[in-house]
Amino acid sequence: MWWCFLWRVPYGSFYDIYAMRVTFLHPDLGIGGAERLIVDAAVALKNKGHEVKIVTSQFDPSHAFKETQELDIMVIKWFPRVIFGYMWALCAYIRMCLAAIYVSLYVESDVIVCDQVSAALIVLRCLSRSRLIFYCHFPDMLLTTRKSVLKSLYRYFLDSIEEFSTGLADVICVNSLFTASVVKKTFKSLENRELSVLYPTLNTKFFDDAGSCDISDLPSTAEHIFTSLNRFEVKKNVKLAIEAFAALRPMISEDEFSRCHLVVAGGYDRLNVENITHYKELVECVADMGLDLSQVTYLRSPSDEEKISLLRCSRAVLYTPHNEHFGIVPVEAMYVGTPVIAVNSGGPKESIVHGQTGFLAEQTPEEFAKYMFTLIRDESLRKKISEMGPKRVQEFFAFDAFANRLDQLVRGE
Repeated sequence: MWWCFLWRVPYGSFYDIYAMRVTFLHPDLGIGGAERLIVDAAVALKNKGHEVKIVTSQFDPSHAFKETQELDIMVIKWFPRVIFGYMWALCAYIRMCLAAIYVSLYVESDVIVCDQVSAALIVLRCLSRSRLIFYCHFPDMLLTTRKSVLKSLYRYFLDSIEEFSTGLADVICVNSLFTASVVKKTFKSLENRELSVLYPTLNTKFFDDAGSCDISDLPSTAEHIFTSLNRFEVKKNVKLAIEAFAALRPMISEDEFSRCHLVVAGGYDRLNVENITHYKELVECVADMGLDLSQVTYLRSPSDEEKISLLRCSRAVLYTPHNEHFGIVPVEAMYVGTPVIAVNSGGPKESIVHGQTGFLAEQTPEEFAKYMFTLIRDESLRKKISEMGPKRVQEFFAFDAFANRLDQLVRGE
């Protein structure tokens, strides 16, 4: 396979002067944190004057971010997403490798940015002369279970490919210092490899331009709105938000609690079995906790305008994932001045300043409820947090800073 590397060509001052052709390779361009980053990155480089294209194996315009309407997107669907309900990961590997073959043969690129499925880098390294950048949101091998011998063998094969292929990138980016530490612990071959931290950003102009949007599902009596904004997936730990809402009830009067409202919102793919199943589980959880069904609203795949309006009108955002790789939702909430209560682990420890832009809590309903109660009672503290949030976002997660850093990585600076 050594001959594959002879295809590589040096990059010099030519790319420092002229706009470059950048292709993004992403498995499923739906609604989620990884997709948000890819769209922001594509918009950022397009604004820098580069020629940008996104190639993906799954894209539904009705289930995507609004900015995708202005981007050049190509869908390569040559293989099923799943085989008889199994082998999601293997199918994703194959779909991305097929898309990589197409990109290598038919899409002229100076730089190819690949994320999530590193297996595509094997194809790209062999067939393409492009500079390769891999954005690692989190090692995939840590996001699955191995409950049987067969599953363990299956994952051993995929895990070996993941570690080997990740190392083939010219540049490896990660979304946080937390993820960087996990990557080096997980992939021993990358212990001494330089990893570039590129924090996800927030397109603040898009937020500023977004108008108000009435959310008809919210009752007019809702005074204290608490929002959980995550995909409908088990790993997002959304049940904690429901349990915390229930734990708040004995802390205040019945009359005051009746004016509290919980919104469970997030990305929902009607073709995703886990999304469908977990949504039903959350509905059952509300009933099991003895909560009034009229006090909980579910918003599946809200529009960008609905999401921003929801963040603005919330008393607090409940961010429940444990060891989240980065988490863009806390940044979005902070920018609109809404306090965040997040689990004290992972990426949120880098984005949230405890007591100043939100709260980092232990992963218990009682701990979350304690801070929810604080934000109901202490209006002066809530106002202070609302003022500090936007300042922190502008300083550390501004779109211009993200665009400049990404432009440097693409140009090899």
